[in-house]
Amino acid sequence: MNKHQLASTIWESANQMRSKIEANEYKDFILGFIFYKYLSERELDLFHKEKLSEDEIKKVAEKDVKYAKHVRETLGYFIAYDNLFSTWLAKGNDFDVKDVRDALSDFDQNIDEVYKKVFEKIFNTLQTGLSKLGETSGSQTKAVKKLLKLIKKIPMDGKQDYDVLGFIYEYLISNFAANAGKKAGEFYTPHEVSVLMSEIVAEHLKDRKQIKIYDPTSGSGSLLINIGRSAAKYISGDGKIDYYAQELKENTFNLTRMNLVMRGIKPANINVRNGDTLEDDWPFFEENKKETTYKLVRVDAVVSNPPYSQKWDPKDKEFDPRYKDFGVAPKAKADFAFLLHDLYHLEDDGIMTIVLPHGVLFRGGEEAKIRENLIEKNRIDAIIGLPENIFFGTNIATIIMVLKKNRPSSDVLIIDASKGFEKSGKNNKLRASDIKKIVDTVKYRTEIDKYSVLVSKETVKENEYNLNITRYVDSTDDPEKWDIRATMFGGIPVSEVDAFEKYWEAFPGLRDALFKEVSAGYLQPRTKDIKGTIDSFESVEAYRVTFTKAFAGFYETLKDDLIDGILDVSVEQEKEKITEDIFGRIDRVKLADRYVAYQVFAKYWDIISADIEMLQTEGFQVITQVDPNMVIKKNNKNDDDDEVTEVQDGWKGHILPFELVQEMLMPNEVEEIRVLEERLSEIAGEYTEIIDSLDEDEKQGSFLNDSNDAFVSKELKAACDEILQDVESAEINDLNKYMTMPKKEQLAFIKTCTDVDWDVIDKNKDGSCKKPSLTSRIQQLKMEYEFPEDSYERKLLSALRLSDEESTARRSVKQKKEALHIKTKKVIEDLSEDEALQIVEQKWIAPFVSALDNISSAIITDVINKMDYLALKYSTTMHDIQSEKTDVKSSLSEMIGMLSADGSDSEGLMEFQKILGGYVR
Repeated sequence: MNKHQLASTIWESANQMRSKIEANEYKDFILGFIFYKYLSERELDLFHKEKLSEDEIKKVAEKDVKYAKHVRETLGYFIAYDNLFSTWLAKGNDFDVKDVRDALSDFDQNIDEVYKKVFEKIFNTLQTGLSKLGETSGSQTKAVKKLLKLIKKIPMDGKQDYDVLGFIYEYLISNFAANAGKKAGEFYTPHEVSVLMSEIVAEHLKDRKQIKIYDPTSGSGSLLINIGRSAAKYISGDGKIDYYAQELKENTFNLTRMNLVMRGIKPANINVRNGDTLEDDWPFFEENKKETTYKLVRVDAVVSNPPYSQKWDPKDKEFDPRYKDFGVAPKAKADFAFLLHDLYHLEDDGIMTIVLPHGVLFRGGEEAKIRENLIEKNRIDAIIGLPENIFFGTNIATIIMVLKKNRPSSDVLIIDASKGFEKSGKNNKLRASDIKKIVDTVKYRTEIDKYSVLVSKETVKENEYNLNITRYVDSTDDPEKWDIRATMFGGIPVSEVDAFEKYWEAFPGLRDALFKEVSAGYLQPRTKDIKGTIDSFESVEAYRVTFTKAFAGFYETLKDDLIDGILDVSVEQEKEKITEDIFGRIDRVKLADRYVAYQVFAKYWDIISADIEMLQTEGFQVITQVDPNMVIKKNNKNDDDDEVTEVQDGWKGHILPFELVQEMLMPNEVEEIRVLEERLSEIAGEYTEIIDSLDEDEKQGSFLNDSNDAFVSKELKAACDEILQDVESAEINDLNKYMTMPKKEQLAFIKTCTDVDWDVIDKNKDGSCKKPSLTSRIQQLKMEYEFPEDSYERKLLSALRLSDEESTARRSVKQKKEALHIKTKKVIEDLSEDEALQIVEQKWIAPFVSALDNISSAIITDVINKMDYLALKYSTTMHDIQSEKTDVKSSLSEMIGMLSADGSDSEGLMEFQKILGGYVR
């Protein structure tokens, strides 16, 4: 399994096992045990590097003071052999939850003094929460054993960029956040937002050789880690990034530490603190020498997603150096308190990004004063409006504010990115293209209509320092215009056609081919076939050619880089290279949006990069590897004991998809199955036709289900047997006669009876007929009997024939699929390197380039839809509607006039005619 598949499998199993435990609590168990496994395996790696034998490893214990000290000084901690994760697994049925309690207690006693801040009490949340896994020691033991068995699958080596452990850890955190409701916001910033902030920060820091980054509300630490990963692309060498993190809640603080350590960050580069950021600022000092060792922490980048509009205590904070130059945030809303804390810790050439609610942009009082000071001191670099409902636990719209201390410009870049997202379950989610567009806009400080604008300090002053995004960027769609004259008399206003000038520039001559003038300032369509006219128009065809030419040689370039150099590809560098190549090509084509193309690329790059990582880290030989396809199976013994197991369901390619291999190398077998499946679809339609042809009385039979939309097989056969019971023919009668004869007369009867086709009936050795074959022949003859067209009997027999055909076809499909599956496994395993690479090429490059080429078709389809709408918009005028109403009134009045009535009814009809304006008798 690749890391995506493994993470998904572990999440599914873990979520099944947590049963009634809240997601927000269960995360602490599984993530804590994953971390313990990681520490255990790091220690085992050390033993192996130091050439300890297995017997020597088993003797490693606390009483070996010298070696225990050596391990503590090397790793920062020591775990005795009896307490290792692998030892727990090896105990089998002898394992007990007490083993975990003892091990975690021992861990805290075996931390090196230098590493206390990184490891001390890191398992507190796990240790104190074990009781929640069951009411008894036995049930707790059983729950822990399931978790250990599940976590056993996670590889911990993290070679090169193939960071399986880190990926799985963040995947689990993300999914637990999605299931944790409002509590999710306490520990997780969605990955896409984290990537967005990371890319903005990394661009600013890209020329530095060593950096410090800080998150004062660190949560799980994922935001800080993503910043570090993005920055590391530009920084060579290990240990060049120092991580600073502070978190208020202890269990979340433990997550931060675990996450940082498991990403391979050296403890020397980890600076963490469990404290209240607003109350407990971060200077360094030695506990016993606070006055003389005080040192303020300043960093190159601060990133944070603090709790929104939290209450805090601003008393005496006007003297706090963090706030004294800008102002103190109000008691009810600490948003600006967090922002100013972050800003205070920036180096003069640093950058910070912070997620905040929109209110900080326009609220009055103390916050207005802080905004004014930030603008006047030129600290705000950019404001990015995000879509609503992208954070777990809240659906409010938020912003990212980018601040710097030394800025060459006093303009503020304001971006309204609120419309760029896709739906993802209950939440909205930034797409790769949305992130790329925002990052590029910040990087180049680009102004884009209805998206971004550079606002001068003077303009902000004129707006009384109100930074509300809608004051500066109007991202709303233009309201649709309706021409009153065209509504009354028809015709399309020239101005509405001219509004599509970008189309007429891209497709010369198309405007005149679609519209003609009918009066001054008004046009009408030349044709009713808008689609056909546009599709076949010369300049539209030329546009398709132009688009295709823009990507000439692109396929070959990708093949050279990705296929021919598959083991030497640098994933990050190649991603940037392909992105620039796509942008350079697509920017030459009118109407084409580079970010639409980027989204196509991002979709396929996820697949390509995952495969490259596996090939480069596991070895090229895995290209022809086939793995068991494991699926989760839940056995419900009772409500309190859900056994979750993995079982094999066939095979799957490690790199090469079975379906693609079948399409390329076994097309005949695939076609046979396709034909059978198409026939099964046809049979379903024919069933429906038969049912629809039955009258209501005929549908009362038990051969239909309760909703009368499908046949019941067993009952249908019984009904048909009853219909066929009295069917006779000369051959049927003779066969029945044969079956009642004494055996000695049967052979003579066969020779003399000419009405029976004896050759189609199976014989015994003595020449007599086999009874099953006789019965089958009689049934066949009865089924062939021709009942009258459209008769009830004929319909049911047709359904029975379809049922028999359907059963045969389903069996055949199943057998052929099973045979094809087994054959595919062998074919993949026997592929040569060149054959395997040809399939990889079709998996990676062919669909990617085809999807890019489809962009031009999507653009043309968009033009067709807009022109179709424009043609229909004024096609029905108010005169047409009025005329139709008059005709209806006249017809109705005439029909009333044909009625006869007496007394008051007659008076009523006459009044109705008056209202309609018709003739009155």
